[in-house]
Formats: sequence, structure tokens, C-alpha cells
Amino acid sequence: MTQVLRTERLILRPHELADFEAMSAMWADPAVVEHVFDQPQTGEETWSRLLRYRGHWALLGFGYWAVIDAETEAFLGEVGSANFHRGIEPSIDGIPEAGWVLSRAAHGRGIAREAMTAALDWMRESGRATQSVAIILPGNAKSITLAERLGYRWSHNAPYKGKDRLIYAWTAE
Repeated sequence: MTQVLRTERLILRPHELADFEAMSAMWADPAVVEHVFDQPQTGEETWSRLLRYRGHWALLGFGYWAVIDAETEAFLGEVGSANFHRGIEPSIDGIPEAGWVLSRAAHGRGIAREAMTAALDWMRESGRATQSVAIILPGNAKSITLAERLGYRWSHNAPYKGKDRLIYAWTAE
């Protein structure tokens, strides 16, 4: 069962069908996806993502949360952990892979750090994970800075889909 988490400004809750429109707008925004994909995502790709998020919770007991503004109830983005079986070597399969993406309106407000701190605390406290990885494209200075502030440390580089990726590792304290 997906847990609902609350922070000072945010609600982290399961994705709902009603989130699809806001998710689609976020994933179609070139400024949001520039460090994730080569191009904005289609509605079909976002729909698959929504279903994959719900499937993670049902099958693995962890996954991604929708990040909601507690005051306005606006959809701000997504954070959480997943196991995508990417085939990266050395293998990271079985280690929860953390990720965060926020709508442009939420950029620069500390939302990702607040949400990911809550998500990682829950992973540790619930016993779901004592370690995690984050995959970041070189040059994504904002995500590298966030990962390091969350306690992730560079582990190694690995190729994935034709691009070199930075693998950062986190271990629960």
C-alpha cells in the first residue's frame, strides 16, 4: 500500500488518474526533460509511466509519489524510488533507484530536497531499503548538487542508452 507522506509544504501521495494531465504537461516541457531525455515525452509515454508507478507499489512495496502543494493542492512533480532493470553494469538491479522531477513552476524552491528527504526517510524507516542509487547525466549540476545534499556520493560512471551516466550511491545512516 502506498504511504502518504507530509512535510511542511508538501503532500506525497499515490498518483491518481486525475494527475495524468499535469504529468503530461510536465513531461512534455523541454525545460523539465532536458537532463532526462533527448526530447519531450508523449502522452502515451506518460501514460505508461503512470501505470509503471502504480505497479511498483503493488509489486515491490515502494515507488514514486506525486508531489502535491499542501496549500494549493497543485501537482508539482514526482519523487521516489524504482527498480527499472536497466541492465547497467555493474548491476544496480535490486537496489532502489531514486529519482525526482518537478514541474517548471516548482523549480528553485527547495521542493525536490524536501520531498526526497521525506521519501528517503520513509525508505529507511519502513525497512524498504538501506541503500539507493541515483543515475544522473554529467552536466546536470542541479541534480548532482541535490544528490550530494541528500547524502549520495559518486560511485562510478556507466554507459546507458549510448550516454555516459554518473551513478551516485546512498547508504542509510
